[in-house]
Amino acid sequence: MSAVVDTRDTGVLGRIADRLWRAPKLLLASLLSLPLGWLVIVYIGSLVALLLQSFYSIDEMSGLVVEEFTLKTYGELLTPSNLDIMFRTILMAAAVTVACAIIAFPIAYYAARYARGKWKALFYLGVMMPLWSSYLVKVYAWKLILAKEGILTWIFDKLYLTSLLEAVLALPVIGGNSLSVSYIGTFLVFVYVWLPFMILPIQAALERVPGSLVEASADLGANPGQTFRTVLFPLAMPGIIAGSIFTFSLTMGDYIIPQIIGSSRLFIGQAVYAHQGTAGNIPLAAALTVIPVVIMGIYLTIAKRMGAFDAL
Repeated sequence: MSAVVDTRDTGVLGRIADRLWRAPKLLLASLLSLPLGWLVIVYIGSLVALLLQSFYSIDEMSGLVVEEFTLKTYGELLTPSNLDIMFRTILMAAAVTVACAIIAFPIAYYAARYARGKWKALFYLGVMMPLWSSYLVKVYAWKLILAKEGILTWIFDKLYLTSLLEAVLALPVIGGNSLSVSYIGTFLVFVYVWLPFMILPIQAALERVPGSLVEASADLGANPGQTFRTVLFPLAMPGIIAGSIFTFSLTMGDYIIPQIIGSSRLFIGQAVYAHQGTAGNIPLAAALTVIPVVIMGIYLTIAKRMGAFDAL
């Protein structure tokens, strides 16, 4: 009994399918055209529009945007107030990144080396749980915790450490009337919110380190400190850099945390929001936004050369 083969024309869709089947590169191009088009038009297009806006200026009399090429707006970035904003933001981003790396490393090391089965599941649950709750809810919860009548002040009082807290709040620049209106409070909330973005890349990098390397280091007479400096830390560096990309960029661009917790002195995100919204100075807001883009571009180039993306 012979099989009957249908040789009839399958129509336009059939011919298109046959053509794509015979040309894999054409099939790949057709599948990627829509997402690549979205990337070029929405993401890269918005960055180009932002860059163009930064080369315009604002008419001081009418308040309207003058669409003529000028570097006047970038000159305004060199004023003491704007330089202070940029320096404050970069310093906070660097401090948050370093603190997250110091806290995240032992947590990630335990998860990579010792956590197994249900304990590893609990680890991922504990790390990811802060990311599941509302961003604003977390920030406002921390505002209550850090307030003068908050639970943290109550704990210091019960431990008879109120004088220590007052001494810390009395420090110039970083202090304030309470933790909720100080740079210390802003720093603590930034670390809490972005810490998972540092833990996971470091943990992924440490899991790639063969246990035999650590054992060989011990067999050769290295103490734990030497093993950390010569084996673990260099091999975990790509993960640390990958995590720092998240923490540094997210801290530089955030304006909600400094708006709710901290002093009245602005960060870049707040300045962009104020110039774009209240003041209506879109060129200056665009120029301020270009600064983090340039910084992160340089940072990503350095990170790529150090192999940071291998840990992702």
